[in-house]
Amino acid sequence: MIRISTLATVAVLLAGAAHAQAVTVKIDSGPVTGVTEDKANVFKNIPFAAAPVGELRWAPPQAVKPWTTPRPASAQGPSCPQTMNPDGSPNFGGANGPTSEDCLQLNVYAPPHAAKTAKGGAPVMVWIHGGAHRWGAGWVYDGQNFARDGVVVVTINYRMGVLGYFAHPALTKAAKPDEPVGNYGLMDQIAALKWVQRNIAAFGGDPKNVTVFGESAGGMSTLALLATPSAKGLYQKAIVESGLGWFAPTPLAKKEAEGLKLMAKIGVPETATAADLRAIPADKFNALDADYQPFTDGKLMTETASQALADGHFADVPLIIGSNSGEDSLMGPAPVNPAQAAMIPQIARAIYKEETAAGDDILARAIFTDRVMGGPARWVAAEASSGAPSWLYYFSYVGSRFRPAVTRSAHASEIQYVWEYWGRRTPLSTVSDEDKAMATLMHACWVSFARTGAPKCGSQAWPAYTPAADQLMEFGAPSGVRTNFRKAKLDAQAFVSLPTLKLAK
Repeated sequence: MIRISTLATVAVLLAGAAHAQAVTVKIDSGPVTGVTEDKANVFKNIPFAAAPVGELRWAPPQAVKPWTTPRPASAQGPSCPQTMNPDGSPNFGGANGPTSEDCLQLNVYAPPHAAKTAKGGAPVMVWIHGGAHRWGAGWVYDGQNFARDGVVVVTINYRMGVLGYFAHPALTKAAKPDEPVGNYGLMDQIAALKWVQRNIAAFGGDPKNVTVFGESAGGMSTLALLATPSAKGLYQKAIVESGLGWFAPTPLAKKEAEGLKLMAKIGVPETATAADLRAIPADKFNALDADYQPFTDGKLMTETASQALADGHFADVPLIIGSNSGEDSLMGPAPVNPAQAAMIPQIARAIYKEETAAGDDILARAIFTDRVMGGPARWVAAEASSGAPSWLYYFSYVGSRFRPAVTRSAHASEIQYVWEYWGRRTPLSTVSDEDKAMATLMHACWVSFARTGAPKCGSQAWPAYTPAADQLMEFGAPSGVRTNFRKAKLDAQAFVSLPTLKLAK
């Protein structure tokens, strides 16, 4: 006799089967079988490059070995090597679970009938995750609601940390002639964009309508892609969320010297060969702290994003760029100490009068937010506006569950509104109608931009940015267009920071 509990379980399984059915798509490397769910055809763990292991560690991504039998693509693959929280909770980049060097895979979320309903295919958005180029994974982000609204979303993994942004004299010596070294994470992102060009039509996407977008390290990566000649033509639009924007050049020789010192921390002698380095277990690198980000290696990246903008070499595509009101969350909770406060110049105190009155900690945090994120975003929008249009935003909305204790929008807090998805850290039970309305607004802006190259946000008119008009869209309570927003403060940050970047003009 079947027990009631067993019958209930069977009913749940049958109901799930009715909403998740297998679907197979043929791509250039072989067939993949994902699942069709209510909102999307979902394909996970599709390799876009060969496993970067053995001789391929610290090498440009190589082609995947083809297969003929349908490859299962319904289960999540591993994250790239990184430090995970011991208790199994999501780390700083939102990832947890298994890791592997064999991690160059991507996920696709596609409208079930995209190929039939969109002339030439549906718009495509390729997401580059954040996490300081040390943490995170593409699989953390669920693209179902973008697919619901007719957009094909691709989320990617890329090499990070020592495996992603690392130079060493032995690796340079072992590289093939004219082969780039050091920016392996950026190379992976380019390889993923090339995969999209070759394969996205099979999922109903339009390879001629691709938007690359990312947040934090993903935003920095997006700016690097816009400045990298070999990436041009792989996308038609870009969105940068809290991606900085002012970058000083770091040549290969300096990164090689840093690499030698970094390896010395784990007992690797300066005489180590490329083979010696490739034999080191990957988990030995996780605790090594360094400046991991795209740099001017001289071959793949010949100039920074700042230099490319100033030189007129930046990709001329429509651009959305912006920052959050509480980017100072990156500073951590500790208040500034007296020594740090003493370094704040008097001219800054004169410009930041309200913050000065509120105390040194508030002042330091405001300066950090403006110098690291707000000022660079405004400068990039201004420089880019001379070609294809750019749009500038400022995200100040604070989720209802955090108010009134929290008054500023922390770094990365806009992501769940952009994706209209409450993710792995926000229980739906804590989301208010006001929160949902903000998500509906931002998500609509991003979707319309992906479709047409201009953000249309319902009744909210968002003008393109020009230095003369100096207008941005604030996503806050309330939202709306702001003119000359924090002008004196952001102008001051540009005056201080830009001369250090070695710009051409």
